[in-house]
Amino acid sequence: MAAPASSAPPKKIVAPTVSQINAEYVTQLANKYWAPHVKKKLAFDLKVIEDVYTKEIVRSKFAIRKIMLLEFSQYLENYLWMNYSPEVSSKAFLMSICCMVNEKFRENVPAWETFKKKPEHFPFFFKCILKASLVENDSEYSLHEQTVLLLFLDHCFNSLEVDLIRSQVQQLISLPMWMALQPKRLEQELKKTPKLKKFWNLIKKNDEKMDEEARMQAYQERRFLSQLIQKFIAVLKSIPVSGPISMDKVHYCERFIELMLDLEALLPTRRWFNTVLDDSHLVVHCYLSSLAKREKEGHLFSQLLDMLKFYTGFEINDQTGNALTENEMTTIHYDRITSLQRAAFAHFPELYDFALSNVAAVDTRDSLVKLFGPLSSNTLHQVASYLCLLPPLPEGGDSSYEKEFLLELLVSRHERRISQIQQLNQMPLYPTEKIIWDENIVPTEYYSGEGCLALPKLNLQFLTLHDYLLRNFNLFRLESTYEIRQDIEDSVSRMKPWLSEYGGVVFGGWARMAQPIVSFTVVEVAKPNIGENWPMRVRADVTINLNVRDNIKDEWEGLRKHDVCFLITVRPTQPYGTKFDRRRPFVEQTGLVYVRGCEIQGMLDEKGRVIEEGPEPKPRLKGDCRTYRVFLDPNQYQQDMTNTIQNGAEDVYETFNIIMRRKPKENNFKAVLETIRNLMNTDCVVPDWLHDIILGYGDPSSAHYSKMPNQIATLDFNDTFLSIDHLKASFPGYNIKVTVDNPDLQIPPFRITFPVKGGKAKKRKVEDGSEEKPEEAKTLIVEPHVIPNRGPYPYNQPKRNTIQFTHTQIEAIRAGMQPGLTMVVGPPGTGKTDVAVQIISNLYHNFPEQRTLIVTHSNQALNQLFEKIMALDIDERHLLRLGHGEEELETEKDFSRYGRVNYVLARRLELLREVGRLQESLGVHGDVSYTCETAGHFFLYQVMSRWEEYISKVKAKGGKSPNVTDVSSLFPFHQYFANAPQPIFKGKSYEEDMEIAEGCFRHIKKIFTQLEEFRAFELLRSGLDRSKYLLVKEAKIIAMTCTHAALKRHDLVELGFKYDNILMEESAQILEIETFIPLLLQNPQDGFSRLKRWIMIGDHHQLPPVIKNMAFQKYSNMEQSLFTRFVRVGVPTVDLDAQGRARASLCNLYNWRYKNLGNLPHVQLLPEFRTANAGFLYDFQLINVEDFNGVGESEPNPYFYQNLGEAEYVVAVFMYMCLLGYPADRISILTTYNGQKHLIRDVINQRCGNNPLIGRPNKVTTVDRFQGQQNDYILLSLVRTKAVGHLRDVRRLVVAMSRARLGLYIFARVSLFQNCFELTPAFSQLTARPLYLHIVPTECFPTARQNGERPSHQIHVIKNMPQMANFVYNMYMHMIQSTRHYQQRLLPPPAMIEETETSQPQETELEGEVQGMQEDVEEEENKVGEETVKEGDLKVAEVDEHRTMPEHPGRDSDSGDSEPENETEK
Repeated sequence: MAAPASSAPPKKIVAPTVSQINAEYVTQLANKYWAPHVKKKLAFDLKVIEDVYTKEIVRSKFAIRKIMLLEFSQYLENYLWMNYSPEVSSKAFLMSICCMVNEKFRENVPAWETFKKKPEHFPFFFKCILKASLVENDSEYSLHEQTVLLLFLDHCFNSLEVDLIRSQVQQLISLPMWMALQPKRLEQELKKTPKLKKFWNLIKKNDEKMDEEARMQAYQERRFLSQLIQKFIAVLKSIPVSGPISMDKVHYCERFIELMLDLEALLPTRRWFNTVLDDSHLVVHCYLSSLAKREKEGHLFSQLLDMLKFYTGFEINDQTGNALTENEMTTIHYDRITSLQRAAFAHFPELYDFALSNVAAVDTRDSLVKLFGPLSSNTLHQVASYLCLLPPLPEGGDSSYEKEFLLELLVSRHERRISQIQQLNQMPLYPTEKIIWDENIVPTEYYSGEGCLALPKLNLQFLTLHDYLLRNFNLFRLESTYEIRQDIEDSVSRMKPWLSEYGGVVFGGWARMAQPIVSFTVVEVAKPNIGENWPMRVRADVTINLNVRDNIKDEWEGLRKHDVCFLITVRPTQPYGTKFDRRRPFVEQTGLVYVRGCEIQGMLDEKGRVIEEGPEPKPRLKGDCRTYRVFLDPNQYQQDMTNTIQNGAEDVYETFNIIMRRKPKENNFKAVLETIRNLMNTDCVVPDWLHDIILGYGDPSSAHYSKMPNQIATLDFNDTFLSIDHLKASFPGYNIKVTVDNPDLQIPPFRITFPVKGGKAKKRKVEDGSEEKPEEAKTLIVEPHVIPNRGPYPYNQPKRNTIQFTHTQIEAIRAGMQPGLTMVVGPPGTGKTDVAVQIISNLYHNFPEQRTLIVTHSNQALNQLFEKIMALDIDERHLLRLGHGEEELETEKDFSRYGRVNYVLARRLELLREVGRLQESLGVHGDVSYTCETAGHFFLYQVMSRWEEYISKVKAKGGKSPNVTDVSSLFPFHQYFANAPQPIFKGKSYEEDMEIAEGCFRHIKKIFTQLEEFRAFELLRSGLDRSKYLLVKEAKIIAMTCTHAALKRHDLVELGFKYDNILMEESAQILEIETFIPLLLQNPQDGFSRLKRWIMIGDHHQLPPVIKNMAFQKYSNMEQSLFTRFVRVGVPTVDLDAQGRARASLCNLYNWRYKNLGNLPHVQLLPEFRTANAGFLYDFQLINVEDFNGVGESEPNPYFYQNLGEAEYVVAVFMYMCLLGYPADRISILTTYNGQKHLIRDVINQRCGNNPLIGRPNKVTTVDRFQGQQNDYILLSLVRTKAVGHLRDVRRLVVAMSRARLGLYIFARVSLFQNCFELTPAFSQLTARPLYLHIVPTECFPTARQNGERPSHQIHVIKNMPQMANFVYNMYMHMIQSTRHYQQRLLPPPAMIEETETSQPQETELEGEVQGMQEDVEEEENKVGEETVKEGDLKVAEVDEHRTMPEHPGRDSDSGDSEPENETEK
């Protein structure tokens, strides 16, 4: 369970190894009764379940290890639920099922699938659980068992999207549960909402019709939650204030509050439950309980309780679900106080003073306690019962409640509450030492998933937008706090603070990211703003001495404005030279006392002024002392100063002795938090059609284009279709009516008119009295149209799309062009980016006045999008790219703000030169091509007049047929177009030549319209103004990453940025909050958002956003993207269903995860997919790797897994491929852990990295980092040999299987992975092929052999890694000997430790394998023998080197590697 704050750090759960699994009693049972691979299973025996439960689960005190084993052995799927029925139901049966389901939730794997397959007994099972949860005495069900049941119930309440669960849970939380209220309270609540009175009477009527037994059953269910609350209060009261305490009781209480919290935080459960909870006064009982007063054991309980109190008073109307405004909350508060005053005035003369006071005088806690404190218990009880809070006092009897309870009940109900938004605005944004090291709020990396935590959860639904933002705000803040904690622990422990002999601090080490502070002074505390009690700003000066290497000094001097640093105070207690032990708590060892955040304003120059950032070079400063002016957090400063003055605490700001900086890429948390806080302070206007969907309510398909009132009937599909046949194939099931009958004219582009089903269209039909005919609803009217001629030059021809889209891709494009929410699920290789680009292009042409915002997760995805957009017919002056990634664009062009400004200015000069040429050709005098303005006058008076005159001459007059030759002879711009391909006019028909003339004029006119647009750039002089104008006015397609949007929201809104459409790529990889912020980058117009379309493209079956802390990822479900949540809620999606990336056989390894993913025709037809992989018998293979030198996986640091045997095997196969002639850049090596990635890189460096014959693979990286990329051949190492680890997440498996186009070779411990239930569909295909590597060494790349054919060459079977390594070594030597052109020594292959035993048979095998090699290599062989020992030493050294590698758990430290590693592969 969650550790109390001061206890030892939590231990990691060690997963059992394969050998341990096999030795276990459970496994032996499984092999007889339920293991999937056993053919002859024994018959079902109830005693087995009893035995397993008592001996394995209860006796081990519900040890996670035992439960993990059971769950992994498919106990639930193949034994428990399969055989469950009311006849055999027993306590052990129920408890076993609950344990398995809870374990599935802990492991984050789907839990309800089994129940959905066989749902008939679930209602009975659920009723048994309810009964068991209410058992009073511990003898039947121990408290630990009841805690397991509570957790199971909590999982049920959080799975309302599952129909099976919802049907059972609904009966517990609907209106009839108000039966449990006191009669007076019930009456009062029904009076508030007249509609409810009607419903209540209906319920009563229906109850009377039921038979006795059914009615009792229904009453039991309705009263379940209120009885559970009463039971909990009894357990809570049994905990003493001091002395020994049963931790089972504490855990039960914590889990119970968690359940209450989850019920309160979801509207469907909260709607009726909140009143029942309020009526039970649970929160008051908890605050007065002994557990809340116990500091150590009650710490987590109190934190959970604070969260519960917050949600019970949440600013929402429970019945309607509408958020309450500040005024409405105040009104509710005033009503409560005045009703109390009326009661006092009428019935309690001793409270006259209170009754006649004004509200503000009596609504603080102190004044209420002063007024009500002196009253007797009986009087207090009477007041409470008058307010319908308690049942009336019995005649002549005394109150059974304690006075403390009665007083707290009245006070807590009527005290003035600080509003949520005020609380938020007073909250410091930087974490302090109190939060950073609090295990309940920011758990360590070893979060096991057992205990509950005081953290908000992101589930399917949220109460209001405020609640939505608040939960995300808190989680984002804590996730960044976790990263900050890792950085502080890393930097401070590197500095080795020790106690000096004179009592001060001495630093025995140094850190790149931290420096000792020489002096720190607060230089300004500004006055507060009106109505606030914290200063407007607080600034301080920090001086440090940068006596360090030049590159590190440059990094410190390069700190920019708004960079965040941390000020730290350490007071070490350990004498000089003490070693730091990473296993002991960090704070005690280093003596860390305070941590405060600050934001850099700038470095000071020699005169003490801040050096401003700008284009001018920075002044060179003398010496090593540098002083920075920093902004402190005013809220934090105010809290610290209040604490100093009121409690006499020391002044924190006089104690700092370390300043720490962070990597700029990971340091944007403060800007994002400020953005979220600003959103909560503004009326964030989400479009009406999206509001309910974002909160998870209402009809999930209500924003689909087919239900939008403003659906567009006719759309121009521009170049989407390649031909009329392509169009017909794209709309199966529709009748296609083409407006022209001549097949020669039926050529794209097409305009299509759809039958619009929408609110408006239907009404009109009904008025006419005619109903829509069914065939009309399925008819599309297609109108081919000709794009007007754009001019005589070749570059005037529009660029065309060349992709033949499938009908599902067309549906996605059509949905994206219509208003509303479009969600496209794009499995690997299905052309997501092409669809996105076509939607953007079509919107650009259909709605030239609208602006589209493109948001992606990574810069790489943005670059791919941009490269494809540039290939379409989009004027590049309308493209703009914000953020820092534009440097990586593989084009000559610069799409950043300043790049675009330069482009516009250059284009302006180019166009003005054209105007000059035109002026010359027309023989006009004067300087008309000087500015855009003069060019405009020239167009109006000279060009237009000539054109109008020409048109009047050429047009047919008075019935005369026009003359073809006139078109050319009278044309006024011949001289200007002299540089176009001649002749301009064909002279065949009047219409054709006239269209050409019009085209020429359009070309000229476009020059002047562009110059008119660019005129603003002449008036705006500074680059900044020009770039702002570009962003706000000129650009039509604006692209940025989601992080950039979150950082720059404030600036964009201030500029008046506007957009109509959002397209998000990779949206299943974007954090929920980072997906939401881009919807609100503009100010609403008249209280409405102008957003018309939101297109999200992603794949929720691939990996989610990266969350480094396991607790936030699992417990709070923070890794759920908005895209995934929408899919879970049931928002309609367009699923792309044809992949064109991989061979069909490779696609089968992952297509089972998608609805119906097929292959595009070219995957079967193109030669590269049809030929075999040279040198390999199979196109994919799973290769079993046993222990090497007795070692499988190793873990030198937490989650830093390595497996030397697999690393060597993978590299040997890579070298083998290169020697056969495979290009190294077409091979990538992937693995599932960072540790293994580093190990493989090292092995490559040693074996072949600098060898020109072999080289390096395209990439060596982790599966997580390679998402979104692909290569022809993938070698994959799965590392683990003891437990499956995070590959159990099917999404990671899908990514791993779908990166290869032509060949996939997986190295793994097969016995471990083949038993894993979630991975069965892929591993059953992999294990159907031999588990030893089959190679064809004499076949060179490329081969002519067809895939699936038997090779004519000899096939070799490789049994293990040393054999492969030896084989490759000999093959290399043979090549060197035979070519003689190049001599480079190769490190000998890794040798087994049992050299003498194993080398003999291997060599004899190899003799036959490589004919003739042996003679050539004999001299080399002798050297091998000498070098094996050294090689063994080398390996040991290498493993040691890895021990010191990562800076801290899961963090990468590959400074030599260009790719930034920002995820933790855990």
